[in-house]
Amino acid sequence: MAQHYTLDRVKEMADNDEDFVMALAAAFIEEVPVDADRLRKAIPENDFYEAYQAAHKMKPTLELFGLSSYDALIEVQDWGKFEQEDKDITSQLQIVLEGVENAAAEIRSDFNL
Repeated sequence: MAQHYTLDRVKEMADNDEDFVMALAAAFIEEVPVDADRLRKAIPENDFYEAYQAAHKMKPTLELFGLSSYDALIEVQDWGKFEQEDKDITSQLQIVLEGVENAAAEIRSDFNL
């Protein structure tokens, strides 16, 4: 049973088509951890553009799967978009990375991926 993500919006979008739900879960596993790694590298290097691009790409998927780290991701995205050099975004990055890691592990387990 999912603790770090929800399928409510996924199922609504998929109109309860289980094959489509499976495809969305597989897409989460294939794409979101890669983008999280992009964030992990970009933020310590103050690569605002890369951080913004990765966060912006992740945003709809995290929202779709109901991750609680969505709000922290928005802060990370804004940090990159507005090049907020004076803002320490480290704690928000950790929230996003942990949220993605936990959700990805559960999705892998729940969907046998």
